[in-house]
Amino acid sequence: MRKRLLSRQLLLSDMAVLYYLAALKLALHFLTNSQYGYFRDELYYIDCGEHLDWGYVDQSPLIAVVAKATRVLLGDSLFALRFFPAVAGALLVLITGLMVRELGGNRFAQVLAALCVIIAPAYLFMHTILTMNAFEPLFWMLCAYLTILIVKNEKPKFWLLFGLVAGIGLMNKHSMLFFGFALIAGLLLTPFRRIFLSRWVWLGGLIAFLIFLPNIIWQIKHGFPTIELLRNVETSKNYLASPFEFFGGQIVLMHPLTLPVWLAGLYFYLVSERGKQFRFLGWTYLILLVVFIVLHGKVYYLAPVYPMLFASGAVAIQNVVEQHRRRWLKPAIVSVLIAGGIVIAPLALPVLPIETFIRYANFLGVREGVRTEKHEVGRLPQHYADMFGWENITATVARVYASLSPEEQAKCVVFAQNFGEAGAIDFFGRAYHLPQAISGHQNYYLWGTKGYSGEVTIIIGGKMEDHQKVFSQVEEAAIITSEYAMPYENNLPVYVCRAIKAPLNSIWPQVKHYN
Repeated sequence: MRKRLLSRQLLLSDMAVLYYLAALKLALHFLTNSQYGYFRDELYYIDCGEHLDWGYVDQSPLIAVVAKATRVLLGDSLFALRFFPAVAGALLVLITGLMVRELGGNRFAQVLAALCVIIAPAYLFMHTILTMNAFEPLFWMLCAYLTILIVKNEKPKFWLLFGLVAGIGLMNKHSMLFFGFALIAGLLLTPFRRIFLSRWVWLGGLIAFLIFLPNIIWQIKHGFPTIELLRNVETSKNYLASPFEFFGGQIVLMHPLTLPVWLAGLYFYLVSERGKQFRFLGWTYLILLVVFIVLHGKVYYLAPVYPMLFASGAVAIQNVVEQHRRRWLKPAIVSVLIAGGIVIAPLALPVLPIETFIRYANFLGVREGVRTEKHEVGRLPQHYADMFGWENITATVARVYASLSPEEQAKCVVFAQNFGEAGAIDFFGRAYHLPQAISGHQNYYLWGTKGYSGEVTIIIGGKMEDHQKVFSQVEEAAIITSEYAMPYENNLPVYVCRAIKAPLNSIWPQVKHYN
């Protein structure tokens, strides 16, 4: 009887509820992440996994390792490829709940903060696809959680674990540098600046540096291509969000209904007496906000930081509700969040049939043809449009390739304009026995010509007059049509080019395209 009672208590404990919420987040993605198709970036990461290195033009090396490990352990299916991002999402819910506990929150606060993470559109999409962004919030929040433990419980040796997490986070995405800078600055702005007198914090920093060092060496060896990329992106932007638009984007990405929660969280850290001990986290957020606005960062750059505001905001709301004895507010708040999350979820979670989604988005007033920084969107928003068209591109190229003579096929190469097209050819093209793709885009440029002469080249997209400068014979062989893809991947010509005018290796530096 006592064992049964103990088991029941464990199943209904605060930690058990937190595990249930993490499992809910996991189930949401497991049930939906096989919808639509492979995302543009996923195809690129798969190719990076076949070229493991200590760095890449546009990313740290961890995502390539994850892609390779996924394929070895689980296979190539969409569910397999998106398994670890879904797990990262569940762990983010768990870490958020643990932060709530350390900040003094009870079960209601845990549920509130966890629900905010679960319904936030940014996280719904991040944890749907294989991307660095799926793991980025987890690394940021693990570091925040460890810092809370260090400050609250005076555990300076935890800086060693902090360094380990930060180092791995850097190998996931360089943005970890921004979070680390903001966190250090936040600590320096509070009495906890004395922490930096401890040798443990410096040893933790050394661990992070040593983990990150191979990527630094790779950057030096290749002439800092990531910095070149960032400069190109900055100069090529045709739209810069104003500070007001940047802040408005945060409201949309985190779901408008969570705004009172994370604003309350900011108040908790910066103003309230209960949050005084953790004021450095409030400064961390403000510093990141200012830095990304000044540097014209993309709206989603700040997304990884919000779970720590959800955690503190949930505690602040819990305190107000209990102080005024308005217990009925607890189920009311939770119910509103759940309902609002359900309404918005299809915009970020691929749960509806695609035509149903289009009608639903129109019903909600989400315009189809909105303009992004670089491109106009077609029938779908870009984050969904980039899941369509890749198999069709490959099939069309395969038909053109099949029309060549065996002699031409033996020396044929496929040139793609971007990493999405190149990744599609390499991934789906195996079924058609297509040659590997080459491209000047991002890391494909560093992978070079792969030994091809270019004597017979199938080119996806581009302009005939540009191709005629390189080849003596250029003919349009097909048109790729993809209704749901981005407009620049639809009505795309495919050319067969012959008689290259100069050796491909000598032409290669001209195709370099970092953006």
